[in-house]
Amino acid sequence: MSSFLYYSIFILYATSLYSIDGVLIRQFVRSGGKTENLTHLHFFFHDILGGKNPTSVRIIGPSNGTAGGFGSTMMIDNALTEEQDRASKLIGRAQGFYSVASQQADEFAFLMVMNCVFVEGKYKGSSISILGRNPVMNNVREMPVVGGTGQLRFARGYALAHTVWFDAVDAIVEYNVYVSDS
Repeated sequence: MSSFLYYSIFILYATSLYSIDGVLIRQFVRSGGKTENLTHLHFFFHDILGGKNPTSVRIIGPSNGTAGGFGSTMMIDNALTEEQDRASKLIGRAQGFYSVASQQADEFAFLMVMNCVFVEGKYKGSSISILGRNPVMNNVREMPVVGGTGQLRFARGYALAHTVWFDAVDAIVEYNVYVSDS
């Protein structure tokens, strides 16, 4: 019997026994049976809306003029640091934008579109791209990682965001990011 036939039988058998739709098997087959490298990135995002040097500026606003209303869009170039303290080591920048995307009165959600560009450490010169919904009032939010560059090329995974501090003009958000690059 040819190796192709054995391989086909294995796929059919495994798909029927180990997953409803074959997702796990397709991932195994797509990777050629290799295990994926999982990378954990941890950093703090500093969103500064006020003061002399804001890192987030409003570029689009709703017609009614409210700063936090539906459609408000902020362009960002926010520091990413190793620790919660803004003065701790800078490891990168979050560049992109976020917009208020929910019209519902009982929730406040952003559309996040940002590249986290690393300027220090093991991933210096690399980046990840995050694109997704961020319901900011939830304790922990999950957003997809949809790509990357450099050592993180072809990255895919997810980012967990947790706001550790905020007031009317500043916020500090802790990110735990898990990416696979295969």
